[in-house]
Amino acid sequence: MIKENLEAVEKRVQDACKRAGRSRDEVTLIAVSKTKPVSLIREAMACGQVDFGENKVQELCKKQEEIREPLRWHLIGHLQRNKVKYVVDKACLIHSVDSERLAQEIQKEAAKRDLVCPVLVEVNVGGEETKSGVSPQEALPLVRSIAALPNVKVKGLMTVAPPVEKPEDARIYFKELRELADTIRKEAIPGVEMKELSMGMTGDFEAAIEEGATMVRVGTAIFGARDYGTTK
Repeated sequence: MIKENLEAVEKRVQDACKRAGRSRDEVTLIAVSKTKPVSLIREAMACGQVDFGENKVQELCKKQEEIREPLRWHLIGHLQRNKVKYVVDKACLIHSVDSERLAQEIQKEAAKRDLVCPVLVEVNVGGEETKSGVSPQEALPLVRSIAALPNVKVKGLMTVAPPVEKPEDARIYFKELRELADTIRKEAIPGVEMKELSMGMTGDFEAAIEEGATMVRVGTAIFGARDYGTTK
């Protein structure tokens, strides 16, 4: 099942890249494995998948302990400051930095380990009260403040589009994030890269790719519906 699902998703990614006149190499497919067992992750690994996304620090750490192969684990969920110490040296990229205080905690823990932690600034483009992320207006000031931290490196932006009836309706949010990244890039802030745009999930990732996503976070289309009752 996983093999067939991955092949179907891969075709959708390729087709979206083609429509946008982009190279397939410009887009990283992150298989969102939250709540899914290690056995399914291994099935995806057997197909060549190396990028996996987890929402919770504890689950990411547990799976990394069980799977010793060199995978790229992305933390895509909300990160609490008291959990930073557990994940700062385990995630290849933290997608959800949404405050200066969180960035400072990452700086503190990264400095202890003598490493530079790559992050994305999460932007709440839809202005939803139930979602994390800074407003588009707050993004540039936050990027500037993180740029002053020697052990934290901004690689780009992330967003979760509001739920929409049709995937096409999410396009405006992806376009807004891309334009925001362009604006920040023009500021030429030392040490800041605006290369990564993490946006698009199972229902809308094609529109995200067409609007410039460099990372798409796809779970249900690869692993099926989530079971929140178990992670065994």
